[in-house]
Amino acid sequence: MRIALLGGTGDIGEGLALRFARDTDHEILIGSRDPEKARDAVAEYEDVLETIGAEANVKGFVNEMAADRADVVVLSVPPYYAGDTVEAVADVLDEDTVLVTPAVGMQGDDDGLHYHPPSAGSVTELVAKRAPDEVPVVGAFHNLAAGALTDLELELDLDTLVVGDDSDAKERVIALAEEIEGLRALDVGPLANAAEVESVTPLVINVARYNDDLHDVGVKFN
Repeated sequence: MRIALLGGTGDIGEGLALRFARDTDHEILIGSRDPEKARDAVAEYEDVLETIGAEANVKGFVNEMAADRADVVVLSVPPYYAGDTVEAVADVLDEDTVLVTPAVGMQGDDDGLHYHPPSAGSVTELVAKRAPDEVPVVGAFHNLAAGALTDLELELDLDTLVVGDDSDAKERVIALAEEIEGLRALDVGPLANAAEVESVTPLVINVARYNDDLHDVGVKFN
């Protein structure tokens, strides 16, 4: 399988790229608006993976080329770029491509971070509205700390919550997520439940902020 991480040069993109490259046999495509930036990121990720003895299958492209080659496209971009990024690659997406979004709308003040969804109700629903009708959209990886993902010495024991209206696409993403060691994927229903999933992200960030002994907090359901 080919997994494209659009905006794969950012924090969450780096973390997912390293984990997928280390723990799976899939080809990882790093996308960026600037292809040179994508190639530079690939070189950095290859260096990290080499230090732990992992063989990297990572390549860098401009976003449209990465999306065109992929079976699963992850929008690892800030929430305010998610909709525009979808529209920029829409012509190369089709019904066989699963579009995944981990983005969360948040605003910060002196007290911490607060959930700030778009008018669509959630970033996941916004992406679904901007994507071509035939392209299934799944929300996943929202509540994972980038710092935890990028630290390959850290053994994960976390859950990721998955939403989507297309059951086959959702099952595909659940299976893919669980290929990452220490990550369990839980089905949380249709896209209409995305706001509840996304709103957990500022919560876990605030927990980490106000508790000195907690860093890169995630969620685990028992």
